[in-house]
Parts: sequence; structure tokens; C-alpha cells
Amino acid sequence: MKIAIIEDEHLASSYLKSILEQQQIITISEITVLKSVKDAVAFFKENTVDLSFMDIHLGDGKSLDIFEEATISCPVIFITAYDSYAVKVFKHFTIDYLLKPYEEQELLEALSKYKNIKQTFNPNPIVESLVEIENQSNIQHHFLVSHRDKLISINDTAIPYFFATGKHLFLHTNSGNSYLYNSNLKDLINNLDPKLFFKINRKYIINRHHIQEIVKHSSQKIELLLNISVPDTEPIILSKKEINNFKNWLNS
Repeated sequence: MKIAIIEDEHLASSYLKSILEQQQIITISEITVLKSVKDAVAFFKENTVDLSFMDIHLGDGKSLDIFEEATISCPVIFITAYDSYAVKVFKHFTIDYLLKPYEEQELLEALSKYKNIKQTFNPNPIVESLVEIENQSNIQHHFLVSHRDKLISINDTAIPYFFATGKHLFLHTNSGNSYLYNSNLKDLINNLDPKLFFKINRKYIINRHHIQEIVKHSSQKIELLLNISVPDTEPIILSKKEINNFKNWLNS
């Protein structure tokens, strides 16, 4: 059988590879070591393996990013330094994990478990749960802005939308105030509560509680009307590529 190790620390990957080569629980014909998300995506687009070991945190991102760009159908044993809450998720689903630093016996037990679950393994619920954990840990609820000689912290529930124009991003509040915010829509959306905010096009990230009306001009043209004034005189049109995601978001 073939195994892939996705680990950016040389000592860690060498330690894991050494144990795998010496153990006798499973027969291994090939071990491939990949050190980055980029390398792993390129590899899995062209190759398949029977089992993967993935460190959650890599130098150029997180191993969860690999699942978004490549199809991985084999069982995965995650190597992680996550907290106890995340570990509970691993235990809830039929997957094993190695919590750094781990001993050889822990790896051997994980291999034994792999033999029992490999035929029925489905990575999707595990990945979805880990993504949710990651999103929850990264959610930003307060935003610091400057106004004259003051600093103001604004809660996300007080923000109906973010608006981008040129190289500038503005945060708009329920009270009608607008503040320059040091970020961009692409980076900001990853830090916002995904249940509350949605990036509808290149100009707007909107708060679901401030959508007053949704006008369907056609199957490919949907206009949003907010319950608060906006700076742009042009209609707020939902990006065509986001229509299905937007509908799912509203239905969640």
C-alpha cells in the first residue's frame, strides 16, 4: 500500500516515516513525504494513496486547504496540536489522530484502527467539522477604527455591511456612520462570522439581518435591497458565481 505524509517539519516527518518503515501491522510499498499545501495539492491531483498522515498546520496554510483543491478519498490520520475540544470531534467520528508529541505505540494503535475503518471511511464530515472549528476560532467579533482623536471598537452585530471602493474598505454602522477599515474584502470575509456575513460581490459584504428585500430579475440576476442607506447609487447585484452559495447561506 501507498502512504503520503504531509508534514513541513523534517524531524517530525523523518520520525513518522521511520516508524512506518519498521512496523509490521500493514505492508507499505511506498511513502511520499510532502512539505506544503502546494506540494500536496499538486500530488493528489495526479496520484492516489491508501492512507495519509496530515499535520493540520503547514508552512503555507492548513492541510484542510488541500481538500478544497484536490480530491482525497483515502482515510486520513491527522497530526495535530489542537485543543481538547477539537480532539472530541476526532473521537466523535471514526477517524484517528496523533496529538503532538506522540509515542510510537500511539502510531501503531492508529494503524490498527485504520485497518478496521478503511473500507467505510468518509473524510467529508471530519473535514467539515474541523473547518467549523477553525472558523469559530478565527471569527472576529470586534473591529477597531479611528475617528479623529479617538479609537472606537465596533461589534459585528452593529455592522450592516462593509463597502469597498478602489483600494479602500469602509465599515458602515447601524447608526449611519462610516469608518475607514484597514483590510480588504478578500481577507476580511475569512475573519467574519459566516452565519452572519456574506460577500455578495466585489464591493459588498452584507449582514443577513439587514437584507430588506431580494429581487429576482432573472435566474442569473438577483438584486439586494438593504434596510439602511448605501453609498453606491448603483443597484446591489449578487455575483453570478455566488448565487447558489447565497441561497444555501440564506437557507442555513
